[in-house]
Amino acid sequence: MLKNKTVVIGVSGGIAAYKACDIVSRLKKLNANVHVIMTKGATEFVTPLTFQSLSQNYVVSDMFEEPKTWDVEHISLAKKADVFLIAPATANVIGKVANGICDDMLTTTVMATTGKVLIAPAMNTNMYKNPILQRNINTLKELGYNFVNPESGRLACGDEGEGKLASPEVIVNKVIELLDNEDKDLQGKKILITAGPTVESIDPVRYITNRSTGKMGYAIAKIAANRGADVTLVSGPTNIDPPSNIKKLIKIQSAEDMYNAIIDNFDENQVIIKSAAVADYKPKTYSNKKIKKSNDDLVIELDRNKDIAYELGKIKNNKILVGFAAETNDLIENAKGKVNKKNLDFIVANDLTEKGAGFGTDTNIVKIIDREGNINKYPQMKKDEVANVILDKVKSLLEK
Repeated sequence: MLKNKTVVIGVSGGIAAYKACDIVSRLKKLNANVHVIMTKGATEFVTPLTFQSLSQNYVVSDMFEEPKTWDVEHISLAKKADVFLIAPATANVIGKVANGICDDMLTTTVMATTGKVLIAPAMNTNMYKNPILQRNINTLKELGYNFVNPESGRLACGDEGEGKLASPEVIVNKVIELLDNEDKDLQGKKILITAGPTVESIDPVRYITNRSTGKMGYAIAKIAANRGADVTLVSGPTNIDPPSNIKKLIKIQSAEDMYNAIIDNFDENQVIIKSAAVADYKPKTYSNKKIKKSNDDLVIELDRNKDIAYELGKIKNNKILVGFAAETNDLIENAKGKVNKKNLDFIVANDLTEKGAGFGTDTNIVKIIDREGNINKYPQMKKDEVANVILDKVKSLLEK
């Protein structure tokens, strides 16, 4: 995704420096060229060798050490940077950058860069709320610097509040967003995506659900937003942080909740991608009190849930409707039947018995079947890559 892109990461001296290791690793997995500059304080928390191993580039920390190349080092790195990320950014570093102070390799290089600068603050909550720091942040924002806001929670000092470094996933997504601005081939397209499982309650304690984790749907939502789409994500319960750049997140529980959320947002979207694993059945009756164990077997009578894709197929008109089929047998036959029955433009089918496909994995193995019966088979890919394949197909239909 980030092939031929260079990210220079400035790591300053805070306890959150260890999280920068995860950021470097994630960017390398996206094929970015990553260079790391460390302040002297940062080397007290993480060794330069760690970042050198992860980035596969030498790490710069001392302005006066013997140069590794004949280039003027800080100018060379500044020119290479498509994005210059400072993570974690301490109050000290933010203050220096805001006031043009260049007294180490990090602050000198960021001053010389013409790339986009992204700053991820991390510090004690009282420091973060200090009006001097907030003034410095506002100054940098007015100058066009980008920020990833810190999260709230328990800090390393034991305090509770805002100041935790944003998660590596959120930071990397922001880097991608900054790098993708020139390649927004879905700019302005409105896409609704469903993800995750649904939950059908039996009583206040128990429910019926399935093994979906939401990884595939969240990957599609993230990639669609990165490609410029206005994304509405309708999600069942998951343990995944939603992409930071989507337009709207609607959290639901039951199949009925999901149907209502889709209908409420149906008219304003051009594309509906139904990647959620929706329960086919729900308990016929719900007990307001916990069902107590007895000596008898428990029989739960089930009613059919509304087939959401089928209902959407009846009203789709000129919208693009994409379905998913997760099967354990007769994959092609079952998937083709769903395309016709539900009036889908195409369906993404996968065999849950194949290793590396289906629920809970970071990869998938899919076949895409369109309404003319054409079948495109794909090898095992990461779910982000599968998302791009699906969205390429959507794009081709939008252009017809």
